[in-house]
Amino acid sequence: MIIREDYLRKLIKFKNKDIIKVVTGIRRCGKSTLFKQYMEYLLSNGVEENQIININFEDMDYYELLDAKKLYEYIKGRLLKEKTMYIFLDEIQQVNEFERVVDSLYIKDNIDIYITGSNAYLLSSELATLLSGRYITIEMLPISFKEYIVFLDDKTDLNKKYSDYLLYSSFPYSLKLNKDLELIHNYLEGIFNTVVLKDVVGRRNISDIFMLDSVIKFMFDNIGNITSTKRIADTMTSNGRKISTNTVESYLLGLVDSYILYRVNRYDIKGKQHLKTLGKYYVVDIGLRYFLLGDKKVDYGHILENIIYLELKRRGYTVNIGKVNEYEVDFVATRLGMVEYYQVALTTRDNATLERELRPFKKISDHYKKTLLTLDVEPDSYYDGILKRNALEFLLED
Repeated sequence: MIIREDYLRKLIKFKNKDIIKVVTGIRRCGKSTLFKQYMEYLLSNGVEENQIININFEDMDYYELLDAKKLYEYIKGRLLKEKTMYIFLDEIQQVNEFERVVDSLYIKDNIDIYITGSNAYLLSSELATLLSGRYITIEMLPISFKEYIVFLDDKTDLNKKYSDYLLYSSFPYSLKLNKDLELIHNYLEGIFNTVVLKDVVGRRNISDIFMLDSVIKFMFDNIGNITSTKRIADTMTSNGRKISTNTVESYLLGLVDSYILYRVNRYDIKGKQHLKTLGKYYVVDIGLRYFLLGDKKVDYGHILENIIYLELKRRGYTVNIGKVNEYEVDFVATRLGMVEYYQVALTTRDNATLERELRPFKKISDHYKKTLLTLDVEPDSYYDGILKRNALEFLLED
């Protein structure tokens, strides 16, 4: 079992705090395992077994509890007087009006609530309104490159391990499949079909699954590219599959809500304003891309960009694409009021390429940290205050 230490620390930090802990993320990214690890922590730190109520709503044993009233009565009947109860509700989006159950439990004394969900519906306006100011969100992702290396317990030949990490998937269970690509693809097919059918088709009432599949493949093939709904619709139409921009937008919202895709908006650095059009999309796991597309037209620069984006998300940054005059900065990362700028390139050993990557940084007038990340194996270096460093070393840092 991979110990998800960063996420575990976050849960421990909020233990017994009067706030609901909401863990979100794509299916099979490790949310249920995180709960198990946290429950083990509680048991080893003085909490008794009868103080823990753990319900996974994908388990048929709890089928009757999908009714909100029955769920509330079941939990209420197990509460102990004068003892703190730790309540874990896994994949709670399966329960109709689950937010009312959570709210009713929250207002009781000595209750510490933890919930998970695999769809952004969990944080819809209804829940946000009912529980406004009373919950924090921990957004979970599949394992990082650092976690992958910790699992292998071997830091040699990092470039080969990075290639394996991309190919064999970052979903935790994939590590147990011993690099057997057929088994891994069978496993990823199950995840993909479940996410698409349950979290996208089901939630969005989509009837044309083949068109949805075409849009997904287009998006997976264009990670890191500026994309608009019109461009997608025009591409589908030119391929003989007519689709409206409204339908494309609905599909994309469903894919983002299911956490299989992440949309990154643009930010005007000089004007200090967010831009509504021409964002980029990144996929939650590059292994899923290989499963769906094979090695078709692999742009390894954009794949590295995808990996860096996910890592910045893991580290708690709010991430945008930067626009400065006519130039683009790959990522504007903001955390705790501080800004950092990142450019990502496969290699900049050619002077012209290096200058091209540095140029947007030089157009920024502020003095926030600026970092160029590449796969070049060489010592850190500075260019007019801009740090160039190896991307894999960046991914492995604490």
